Amino acid sequence: MNRNLDSAFEPIALSTNCDETGAIVRTLREAAYLLICAWPSGDGEEYVTAVKACVDAVNGDIGPDQFRAVLLRAAGEVGIAASSLPH
Repeated sequence: MNRNLDSAFEPIALSTNCDETGAIVRTLREAAYLLICAWPSGDGEEYVTAVKACVDAVNGDIGPDQFRAVLLRAAGEVGIAASSLPH
């Protein structure tokens, strides 16, 4: 099965009040790591939707840009500031 882990989308800079370093997410691989290993809360509705959308994007069922929009909603749900970065 072909996985699209390295599919890129418009980069997003993410930061929280408790995380001074933040994260820049450019690929599905980076997003998957963030969602599974570094997300501040694993029980929100938008978070669950983002995890499912990440799997769908990796499998090629939705585009990386569609996933990006879902990730932004999940960030908003837990108060993570997000901003677009130039390519």
